[in-house]
Amino acid sequence: MNDRTRLVPLTLSISAVERDTGLSKDTLRVWERRYGFPTPSRDGLDERAYTMDQVEKLRLIKRLLDAGHRPGRIVPLPYAELLGMNASAADAQAAGDAAAADPAQSDTMGYIALIRSHDAPALRSALTRALSRAGVARFVTQVVGPLNAAVGDAWLRGQMEIFEEHIYTEVVQVVMRQAIAGIPEAAPDSSPRVLLSTFPGEPHGLGLLMAEAMFLLEGCACMSLGVQTPLWDTVLAAQVHRSDIVALSFTGCMNPNQVVDGLAELRHKLPASVHVWAGGSAPVLYRRRVDGVLPLSNLDDVPASVRRWREASTAGGFA
Repeated sequence: MNDRTRLVPLTLSISAVERDTGLSKDTLRVWERRYGFPTPSRDGLDERAYTMDQVEKLRLIKRLLDAGHRPGRIVPLPYAELLGMNASAADAQAAGDAAAADPAQSDTMGYIALIRSHDAPALRSALTRALSRAGVARFVTQVVGPLNAAVGDAWLRGQMEIFEEHIYTEVVQVVMRQAIAGIPEAAPDSSPRVLLSTFPGEPHGLGLLMAEAMFLLEGCACMSLGVQTPLWDTVLAAQVHRSDIVALSFTGCMNPNQVVDGLAELRHKLPASVHVWAGGSAPVLYRRRVDGVLPLSNLDDVPASVRRWREASTAGGFA
């Protein structure tokens, strides 16, 4: 075999790796300098070129980061050890989900099968029927909640592609918006007034929709800003809408320090009368508490938390 016919290993550019793994170019460059991985070669234009083996390891690292691991701990590890950690994390999550789930009230595996069959219309129909049967509150906590966990577990194990997770998210968001549209709107002067959003760098909005539904069911006046609102704009919006509570949703995709520092800064910038509530699957919310921020580990906590807010407000505990 001469040079003309020799197979050249497939490589990806840094932009392609960013799109494929969800890791930013800056992160890839920093890891290269700090940890000695990844180790890209250079193409004919002197641009970084990453082999598919490196890309696969980066995908695995991203899954572990989303599960709460720190880059300094896992990036230097060999691929085989990362695989073992990934399997252990997935097994632990599956065990926890199995302990918490009520199989009599969930068709989670059937929904997963529809996701894997790429039948979005059938998935949407099945979830819409589940919404009609269960009602909004049970649909959020007993159908979508366990299904989110199962999808996350499948992705962590490498059993679900990113595009399949995206299709699932789009379908559930459509159904959740239908559910929200069917909830009677609270009067403008209802309280508490809740402002919902996520931080920059947190692109996932499904948790926001789930939280909004639960707040609306409690008669709260809700205003959602959608995802990735700059912190100062959140402060301004809370002022304009006379918000009593700023509710934020987090997954594991953000750096834990960014979550903690951002919450501390937001708490500092908001008046003391405006409460900050944070929920979602980001482990840091429950491991490193921020003064003045109420972590909600479960959407089932929303009704009781709203009730306590109203009781304290009536008693003069809140401005």
